[in-house]
Amino acid sequence: MPVRLGVGTEYMELKPKQQVIIFALMPVVAFYLMEAYEHNAFAEVRVKAAIFNILLFEMIAWILYLLIGKMHIAIRIELGLAITFGLINHYVMAFRSTPFVPWDIFSIGTAASVAGNYDFTPTLRVVIVTLCFAGLMVLARFLKKGVDIQWKIRLPGAVLVILALCLFVNALQQEEFQRKNYLYPFLFTPVYMTKVNGMAVTFAMNLAYVVVDKPQGYSAKEAEEILEDYKAKEKPDEMQELPNIVVIMDEAFSDLAVVGELETNEDYMPFMHRMQQGADNTITGYAQVSVCGGNTANSEFEFLTGNTMAFLPGGSIPYQQYIKKNTPSLASYLKELGYATYAQHPYMESGWNRNQVYPLLGFDDLDFLPDYTGKTYVRKYVSDASDMQHIIDTYEQKEPGKPAFIFNVTMQNHGGYTEPYADLENRIHTPYQSTQLDQYLSLVRLSDEALEELIDYFSQVDEKTVVVFFGDHQPSDAVTAPIVAYDEDSAARYQVPYLIWANYDIESATNQNTSLNYLAAQVLTVAGVPTNAYQNYLLALSEAYPVLSAAGKISEPGAGEDALLTYQKLQYYNLFEGDKE
Repeated sequence: MPVRLGVGTEYMELKPKQQVIIFALMPVVAFYLMEAYEHNAFAEVRVKAAIFNILLFEMIAWILYLLIGKMHIAIRIELGLAITFGLINHYVMAFRSTPFVPWDIFSIGTAASVAGNYDFTPTLRVVIVTLCFAGLMVLARFLKKGVDIQWKIRLPGAVLVILALCLFVNALQQEEFQRKNYLYPFLFTPVYMTKVNGMAVTFAMNLAYVVVDKPQGYSAKEAEEILEDYKAKEKPDEMQELPNIVVIMDEAFSDLAVVGELETNEDYMPFMHRMQQGADNTITGYAQVSVCGGNTANSEFEFLTGNTMAFLPGGSIPYQQYIKKNTPSLASYLKELGYATYAQHPYMESGWNRNQVYPLLGFDDLDFLPDYTGKTYVRKYVSDASDMQHIIDTYEQKEPGKPAFIFNVTMQNHGGYTEPYADLENRIHTPYQSTQLDQYLSLVRLSDEALEELIDYFSQVDEKTVVVFFGDHQPSDAVTAPIVAYDEDSAARYQVPYLIWANYDIESATNQNTSLNYLAAQVLTVAGVPTNAYQNYLLALSEAYPVLSAAGKISEPGAGEDALLTYQKLQYYNLFEGDKE
């Protein structure tokens, strides 16, 4: 049935063939508009990739039409999906400096819980693109009559197009197909991958990694035999005094001097800098992490389990995807040695599924925001000073003589850093005219003070205690932009300072660079606590590969790739086939 397109008092009839052409063109425009939220797809998306994106849009549009039977409704649904996907990707990029990936769907609850502290004011580009989408929505009214196709034809047609879509998505995930069609496959650089492949194609490619494949030549029996070889030959001395181990993973704590020249009116972390000069009973250095600007849980995962994100899909969150059973960790191991295990985080328990994951990692006592008393706030979050006091309270209330493992994840420094707050004076100032940078460094200064007070407290207690402190990641690109002096893929953006301090004699050292997957085993060695088979393997591997994360690796001369394959096999065993109770 023809449709009349009104232009003033004149009318032009749209014939069925014309309606089909307009309907087919709409997904093409929708693709380029969705990409326009972030960049110019005409200039940056590779030709074949652009064709594949358009093909995905076309198939989705036709599936919707064949199922619904209304062209204008089908195209409006697709336009709505494109707007939603484009805006989500835009803000994820703005706040985390990485694109939206399939695993972010599992993080919706966590994202919603901290959304109030971010600035969602749309840019001019966002406004223009959204208005263009709105215009398409209006134009879709001229497809209201559509082309009349009987249901008995539409249903089989929908099934065929759905099958074609599934086959096409599967093809996009195949290495040979990607290579032949010049699709960029490297998950370690997700921003560039999304830029040259387009959002839809990249998202489809990433779906292949929701499930982790077994390493080449993997067998559980081989993994068990390797671990048997690394078991300690001597049993731990039952009379040995085991020290308390207090670990603070401080939100967004980093020394931005590693990424470029940083000029400030005063030192933003004077205590940490003093300790880095060679303080007694202290080891300092930089730890390489696998995330930047967000995804805190991945740093927790690497430290607590000894596993590395280098062997897992880029953008994945093990806390959300993979930890569904009892999983070997530092907490479960120390519990076997007689430690009381505490996990603490002054925010919502649902964040990153911590309330479900922590017990599976071996923590018995969990404290979240409602468990904190007498707390003070900086901006919208519990201050690091209050958080450190909670650690002290936990220590003082524990069973005397029983060693404690306290793992504390702070919240004070969480982004963003754009809004002014009455309870935070920007003490640190820079000449770069960046309010975000000044606020961030002022928060770091408060964290540094809280750490000094905590160490001062434990320096006066009788029980042997080790304090470990490190940041989970650096802040987003918006904060570092004024001082940045590195290439896009530089490892400098993945370095955070760490400190190991003891209130008893340990050998001091500085510039001991490492990565979070090794740090826990190294802490146990420093503390004089026996290590298990997996930790022994990690300690041996760190001699050949001193730094290893999703951000890259540093190897010593003569290091063999076979060692990394062995590590990958042991990690797969620990994560997926180890303790299943």
